[in-house]
Order: sequence, then C-alpha cells, then structure tokens
Amino acid sequence: MSSYRQLLYHIVFRTKNSMASINPEHADQLYSYITGIIKNKNSHLYRINGTENHLHILTDLHPSYALSDFMRELKVSTSVWMKERRLFPSFDGWADGYGSFTCSYMDLGDLIDYIKNQQEHHKKKSFEKEYRSLIMQSGIKIDEKYFP
Repeated sequence: MSSYRQLLYHIVFRTKNSMASINPEHADQLYSYITGIIKNKNSHLYRINGTENHLHILTDLHPSYALSDFMRELKVSTSVWMKERRLFPSFDGWADGYGSFTCSYMDLGDLIDYIKNQQEHHKKKSFEKEYRSLIMQSGIKIDEKYFP
C-alpha cells in the first residue's frame, strides 16, 4: 500500500534587521539556487518571490525532512552562497526565525498569485504589517519581542 501526503507550507523569512539587501537585479539567481536546494530535498517548489528584505516560498516539503532542519539548512546555505557570490553586498544574513503556515491544496492558486505579486503588494503594505496579518490569520498569538 502506498502512502499519500500533501504537506504545503507557505514560508516567510526576512533579512537580518529587515535590511533591504536582496538586490532585485540578482534575485532570480538566488531563487534558482533555492529551487535547487528544494529539488535536492525531494520537495516541490510551487512559487518563490520576495522583496529586498524578505522572501516567500510555497513548497510541498517531503515528509522525510523536518521543517526546522529544512529551514536551518536553507538559511545557512543561502547565506554562504550570497556572501560568496558578492551579488548582494549589503546582505549580512537572515533574521532569526521564520513564519511557516500550512496551506490547503485548494488555496494553491490564490497563494501562488499572492507570492507572484509581492512587489506590487508591498507598494501598499509593509513587511511587518503583512507578516502580522499572516500570523493572525493563522490563529497564532504574536510575541511582540520579535517585532521591534
């Protein structure tokens, strides 16, 4: 008998101090690098995008990987890669933590569109407001120590 699973995660994480250090001219190279990491973990990337200070990833994470391990490896690997490539000169690392929100397959199209339109979305709403909204919509109590 086969096992079936659907483990969709909408993951959001920001640069250290929310510094605008993800150079848009080279963001596609970063997204390609992250795509490779996700594929190497037998997972499927549905969408990746972000702005100068944060990223959104919509992925189906393979059940053999714990989310915390996946995120630690992703952040460490991309941090090293970004610093070695010198395409992101003001990048000083990722902030501690991340937001991870499980999603329904039925919401996939809306989430893909939401992530695809990040640049447009953030002309109207700051990262902090967006992040607070995602946390509250998920029914999670906000810990203010993570919001300076």
